[in-house]
Parts: sequence; structure tokens; C-alpha cells
Amino acid sequence: MIVVEAAVETLDSALAAERAGADRIELCANLSDGGTTPGARLIGDVVQGMHLPVFVLIRPRAGDFVYSGDEFKQMIRDIKLAGTVGIAGIVTGALGSDGRVDAERTRILVEAASGLPVTFHRAIDSAVNLPAALEAVIEAGASRVLTSGGAATALEGVDIIATLVGQARERITIIAGGGIREHNVGDVIERSGVGEVHGRLVDEAQMRGLIGMVRKHRGAGKD
Repeated sequence: MIVVEAAVETLDSALAAERAGADRIELCANLSDGGTTPGARLIGDVVQGMHLPVFVLIRPRAGDFVYSGDEFKQMIRDIKLAGTVGIAGIVTGALGSDGRVDAERTRILVEAASGLPVTFHRAIDSAVNLPAALEAVIEAGASRVLTSGGAATALEGVDIIATLVGQARERITIIAGGGIREHNVGDVIERSGVGEVHGRLVDEAQMRGLIGMVRKHRGAGKD
């Protein structure tokens, strides 16, 4: 089974993704800017309004992934707050000014999640060395990594994603993300070997088409 995660920013979008057959929700604000932390009220409404597991993005602002001390403290507070309303996981990450994964801060973020699974988001695609970055994320305790293989889209970076899948073995789950659409998801799955894909919900029909292609490919998806 290939897991499909839908990135959404409203309750209506989350419900549309659920109707379309998505397996998991990544809840964000400001997806046009790459996503930031959604508000507490929205998180609660989405968790209460649907049956799918909801992962919440924790990113205090758009732009780079090198955070000030105050921004990092806010991330920890946001993780702890989100964890009180029944979410299923956290999506977050941090880089150092040297372009490497900030392993110490990432470990603190994982610990702040208090046992909830943590996905290290596409900050990894801005890291200077993806194989080394993956090892740092694994050592920090994350459960998943969302990546386009360092490229603009997952299809462009599919060979690197395949390399990361092989490197990860059973230690961490690689999620392919970045421009995932109905017309290319089959190629990404086949060439990378990933078991999870991530796509932004544009509308219900678009998500239904993407999921239909995933189901057709290897007969995957929900029964």
C-alpha cells in the first residue's frame, strides 16, 4: 500500500482530501509560501472534524530554516500546544547556518513531540549534503523525511530520492513530495521505491485523480 498524504490549509480542504481517499493530512497555513504553522483553533477543528490522522506543520515563518532563539522557542511551544488536541504527528525541522541539519535542535523538537511521530520536512532539500542530512535526521529521532531529492520537484529529483530510500533501509520512512500530480506520481513511485507520497490538495477532483493513479499503480491505496 502506498500512503498518500494531502497538504491542506482549511477544514474544507481537509474534508475534501478525506472524501478523495487520502490516508493522512498535513495541516498548514500559507501553503503559497511553502507552509507555516496553522492556528490552534484550526488544528482543533480539523482534528475534531475528520477521521484521518492529522500531522501539523510547525514552521514559524516562510523563508529559510535557520531560526533565531525566539523562533525556536515558539516552535517548541507550538508543538506542545498542538499535541494537546489529538493530532497524530508533527512536521518540522531546522538547519544550521552552515547549511547542514541542525541535529541538536531537531532532537529537541522530536523530544517536544512527546512520542508523536515527527516528519522532517523539505528543509532537507536545502541541506548541502542530502545523504549526510538524512543520517543526522535519523540520529535525531525523526520517523519520516519529506523530500524532492533536492530538486524543484520529486520527479526531477527521483534518482536522489531512490538513493535516499536505499540508504534509509528500515530506519526511517522517505516521503516523496514536490509537484506530485496525477500525471507523474506513478513514475515517482516506480523509480524511487517510496512507500509514501505527499501532494498539495488543489481541489477534490485533482486529489481523487492523484489517488486513483496511486491505486492503479501496484494496486495500492485504500481497499
